[in-house]
Amino acid sequence: MSKSSGCGGSCTQGRPEFSPTATAALKNGLSEDSDGCLVIHWLVQVDQPTRLGTSQPRPRRGWRMGNGIASALWVLVAILALVVVMRLVAWDDYEVFAILNCLTAFVYLPAWAVVVVAGLGRRFFLVAAALVVVVAQLTFLLPELAAAHPVPAWVARAPTIRILDANVYNENRSMSGYASQILTVRPQLLTMEEANPNDVSQLRRAGVLTSLPYQFEVDRYDPFAFFVASHFPLGDTRVVYLYGRPLIVQTTLELPWGRQSLWVVHTIAPLPVSFSQWQGQLVLIRRLLRVRKPKGLLVVGDFNATWGSRGFRAILDAGVTDGAAARGSAFDMTWSQMVPLLPPLVRIDHVLTGPSLAVTHIRTGEGPGSDHRDLIATVAFHRSTPDSTAR
Repeated sequence: MSKSSGCGGSCTQGRPEFSPTATAALKNGLSEDSDGCLVIHWLVQVDQPTRLGTSQPRPRRGWRMGNGIASALWVLVAILALVVVMRLVAWDDYEVFAILNCLTAFVYLPAWAVVVVAGLGRRFFLVAAALVVVVAQLTFLLPELAAAHPVPAWVARAPTIRILDANVYNENRSMSGYASQILTVRPQLLTMEEANPNDVSQLRRAGVLTSLPYQFEVDRYDPFAFFVASHFPLGDTRVVYLYGRPLIVQTTLELPWGRQSLWVVHTIAPLPVSFSQWQGQLVLIRRLLRVRKPKGLLVVGDFNATWGSRGFRAILDAGVTDGAAARGSAFDMTWSQMVPLLPPLVRIDHVLTGPSLAVTHIRTGEGPGSDHRDLIATVAFHRSTPDSTAR
């Protein structure tokens, strides 16, 4: 009778066979008992061999923006959204927002960057919020951009004059640059804001006003001086004052084809100390336009306002056309050219025309020594009879 083994006799059939790989993996975990049976001390699972080139790489997750960066961008979008809301519910009621509204073309640009960065960082609610701001900006800019249209057909047969309008800057000590510009441009009508008597004297001494013999000055040594010089006779000239300062020079050009009404405007800047006066000046300009009617009227000057300004939009709604916007030059900015490394960011100087007039060409000039670029425009007149309309 054979002796029973602890493995239930299975060892009498011989040792189990293992592959070389399994044997190598288990050799330290195997032993034999006294009956020669194989004892497994631990189990090791051996995976099936994988064929070379058949493994599938794990999908890599994209970068996700950190919470700190996301929070900072949310704050930025919230600030821009506040500017949007104030534009909608309290347009230009507060000075800081009125200035930001003047910068509509640029102030919302960070929202565009947030859309891109938040999209890459998979912060999709942040993307949606920034897109709302972007859409608001495009909506605010649309009226100015949509104002571009072809030059009217009647212009081809209409008489024209060339205008140079410049805010020469009250602290500009030398008019030599403007003297050279007048010689180059050869305007038939020169209008200047902030041109004090010393400035005018320099131009006269330079001999550049000989072709512009008809002149009118508002003699002041502050930023509210005016100077108008024309190749054509001036008549019926008067000055409109508000808050003790000159606001509009109203005159008439005696052109060969009839009388032409001209307003030269310079409003005060919308600073905290003068914000309400700036609002009041724009309101008065609009009111005078409503009374006079815009037909046959030419208005030029520094409004310290853009299409983003409620008061300026009201002036346009009174029936005048912005020459630069009409000619597709909405982004030809005029102020300020005194900030290092930055071009002018706002267009606050304008040439406006009433019905029967049209700006055919307009561009900005160098504005030598001034914080403003100036405007050089050609204006066509669609009339053959004198303008008897009151100013």
